[in-house]
Amino acid sequence: MRKRFAFVIATAGLLAGSVTAGAHANTRGPAPAPASTKEGTVTAAQLLAKVQGCSQISSGKYRTDEETSATVPVCGANGAVFWKADMDVDCDGQVTSRCNGDTDPWFQDDTAFHQSDGKPLIADKLPYVVVPSPSSTWDYRQAGIKGGGVVAVIYNNKVEYAVVGDTGPNKIIGEASYATANALGIDPDPETGGAESGVTYILFKNSSVSPIENHGKAVSVGDGLAKQFVQNN
Repeated sequence: MRKRFAFVIATAGLLAGSVTAGAHANTRGPAPAPASTKEGTVTAAQLLAKVQGCSQISSGKYRTDEETSATVPVCGANGAVFWKADMDVDCDGQVTSRCNGDTDPWFQDDTAFHQSDGKPLIADKLPYVVVPSPSSTWDYRQAGIKGGGVVAVIYNNKVEYAVVGDTGPNKIIGEASYATANALGIDPDPETGGAESGVTYILFKNSSVSPIENHGKAVSVGDGLAKQFVQNN
């Protein structure tokens, strides 16, 4: 899948690529085995049954990529917001052998939200989701969504819990980290991977994981919130 951040090639992405070039040349290597196919006790079917309809809370709709039309609304539910889109792979954050300026032409060495030590997140290690930057279409902050908030990501009958870890373009939606894609069995290559459709993102309002990099905590908190979501919707 073509990465959506083509417009940053001439700015931060290109600079990051030049910094990392040479030191990480051709070190992409095979992806690690997916961490799981189902996290927690709530099934994909149970969650999907609660997001069949859409009570739209965004003022407009989002594109899934630069060249597509705007067809994806942000929907409201009891205790959560959700959308159904594609998945582009975000490799931004700390430089690793799989996420750097050579493996990802649009690589940026920072994320909107940081680890407890102040460093950017690690995309090929931490499952995280990218939310659109605030705009007149929708402002995630006003919906009770924040950095470190818990997200249930569903694809091909699998559930992966992630955190809100980065922000993206304000007109585009549908992106998650290398680790999220890999755990769901989606090709995590930041340049050619991703999923064209069929991904559901359920973001739980007023939730948080601290420290943000503790994936085990995201799973335990997420499972509890998912149970409430299924019961209350």
